[in-house]
Amino acid sequence: MVETRKRYHEELHQLTVDTVRLAAMAAEQIAAGTEALLGGDLAGAERVITEDRGIDDLFHAIEENAYYVLARQSPMASELRTVIAILRVVHEIERCGDLMVNVAKATRRLYPYGLDPKVRGLIERMGVQAGDQLRLAVVAFDDGDVVQAAAVEDMDDVMDDLTKALFRTIFAVGAPDEAALQRAVQVALVGRYYERIADHAVNISHRVHFVVTGALLDQEGNDRI
Repeated sequence: MVETRKRYHEELHQLTVDTVRLAAMAAEQIAAGTEALLGGDLAGAERVITEDRGIDDLFHAIEENAYYVLARQSPMASELRTVIAILRVVHEIERCGDLMVNVAKATRRLYPYGLDPKVRGLIERMGVQAGDQLRLAVVAFDDGDVVQAAAVEDMDDVMDDLTKALFRTIFAVGAPDEAALQRAVQVALVGRYYERIADHAVNISHRVHFVVTGALLDQEGNDRI
């Protein structure tokens, strides 16, 4: 019995370790994808697309192991909440990887045209912001820290402001022809991709609250009634 419980706790710990590793991989993709976009680096963009398979593989492995723990170990109370939360958190992280694949594909569509300097600066900041939010959300999850989790939601206001600024700048720059209009659309979509990554980070932070308190939060961060 003691050996069974020990193995169970090791499996539960490994789920968390793998979740943190998955987040680190996604954060690396955010940095690499942003760098490729800003540098017009097609080879770098292709690497982001290719390396997303590693995120997908680990995501599926964690998901499978989590269901195994649920089926074979029958966790209770906070441990059950942890496994359920992990299933949601890894889905959020995997979606971040998919969104960076979209950024990489936009890099191909924008090539060989350079970005307006103001647009470039905003996208660079959005990439940093998205990566920071994701990392902090997963640290909060790993530590079970609701204070850090709440900080992720506060950080999201910065991303919202950057997104609005990007759209204003796109409209201010204008599009003199159809080709320029298509490029502007691609840049706007890139902005949305970063915004969605930040939203996924907020969703992860809400799972911290669930694990610690047992209460679910709505989209605005309030307890569901």
